[in-house]
Amino acid sequence: MVCTGAKSEQQSKLAARKYARIIQKLGFPAKFMDFKIQNIVGSCDVKFPIRLEGLAYSHGAFSRYEPEIFPGLIYRMNQPKIVLLIFVSGKIVLTGAKVREEMYTAFENIYHVLIEFRKNQQ
Repeated sequence: MVCTGAKSEQQSKLAARKYARIIQKLGFPAKFMDFKIQNIVGSCDVKFPIRLEGLAYSHGAFSRYEPEIFPGLIYRMNQPKIVLLIFVSGKIVLTGAKVREEMYTAFENIYHVLIEFRKNQQ
């Protein structure tokens, strides 16, 4: 079973447990066991525009940017193993974490890079 939309690990576990209980009440032999978080998704806004072309050029080994196909830069971080979608507006989506700390670490790692490619506002 996949549970989406929870705002915390605890909410996710509670929702999955409640759903298993509903399935049991319908007469199916469901058991709530081996609960595991496979993927955490987060988003943020750094509040400044980003030069995606420069970032893609300088970090070509980690990034893919094809604005004709998708407006965001796809940045595949190695450590932690997180994928970030970075948009010109400064909005970022982080995905692929197994624990919350990986999200924080990934953001701390990328923030210094984003500052380097901050667009000059005129």
